[in-house]
Amino acid sequence: MTQMYYDSDADLKQLAGKTVAIIGFGSQGHAHALNLKDSGVNVVIGLYEGSKSKAKAEAAGLEVLSVADATKKSDFVFILTGDTSQKEIYDRDIAPHLTAGKTLMFAHGFNIRYDQIVAPEGVDVSMVAPKSPGHRVREVYQHGGGVPALVAVHVDASGHALADALAYAKGIGCTRAGVLLTTFAEETETDLFGEQAVLCGGVSALVKAGFETLVEAGYQPELAYFECMHELKLIVDLFYQGGLNYMRYSVSDTAEYGDYVAGPRLVTEQTRATMRELLEEVRNGSFAKNWIDENKNGRPEFAKFRKKDTEHPIEKVGRELRRKMPFVEPRERIPGQGGA
Repeated sequence: MTQMYYDSDADLKQLAGKTVAIIGFGSQGHAHALNLKDSGVNVVIGLYEGSKSKAKAEAAGLEVLSVADATKKSDFVFILTGDTSQKEIYDRDIAPHLTAGKTLMFAHGFNIRYDQIVAPEGVDVSMVAPKSPGHRVREVYQHGGGVPALVAVHVDASGHALADALAYAKGIGCTRAGVLLTTFAEETETDLFGEQAVLCGGVSALVKAGFETLVEAGYQPELAYFECMHELKLIVDLFYQGGLNYMRYSVSDTAEYGDYVAGPRLVTEQTRATMRELLEEVRNGSFAKNWIDENKNGRPEFAKFRKKDTEHPIEKVGRELRRKMPFVEPRERIPGQGGA
């Protein structure tokens, strides 16, 4: 049965007199740290030597330490670096100082689910995973709201790991919107599947295929871009506000009819079978193994995929069109630059 928690279910007193170390000061890290600070929680930032984020964190009034020193000083250690860097950081700088009574926290269950990180005896292991990019976590909090989140407890050595995690969720504003109880396995598996089958892999492939179909048929690439990528935001915003039926209410009857008759022809039983295969690869660990191995080998395939898609015609056409529309706040990826 689904269990949701709200402000009345969480008590910030759980964090009173405690220190929280935020490891990393990127998209999620800066939002968590600043929201906690504004909620009256004592926060320190753990960064590697030479991190470009040090000046930003200090300018925000936060104490910056090495990851090892931040771990030593804190009761809660929240790792908010990328999935593939967490194990190295943990093994080198966190594990030697993670003593019984402390809490290790995550915003994504990957490294716990796939046994890359195993906490020592006597340490609580929990997760608070906002369902939003970090800048929105911060922005919505500042406007008096919050973004939904997931909460999970992997190890409850103290007997109050869930209460502590809910207090943390309240500190970053998530209990204002609602926090759903889950497990590390469920969060990880659904997150990876959703990214691959719908949010990133599925949508990206569909957008490119639609663009290519129109261009190959002789239509202007600019028109194909508007139809297959630009307008997608308008549709997704309607999903976000009111679900599928609100989207259908908001578009024309012709578009709604096209939705009903064309959708099932695109997402066929073969598509669903592929989705089930993707889910099984997530559940049995083969996707995680391939991604971990890819990183160990220097990301050769990943680099090829990135280069190929960066040079896709829809990216070139879209870049020029967006430059003419400053009101959409266009962003351009710097060659060689990684993701968030």
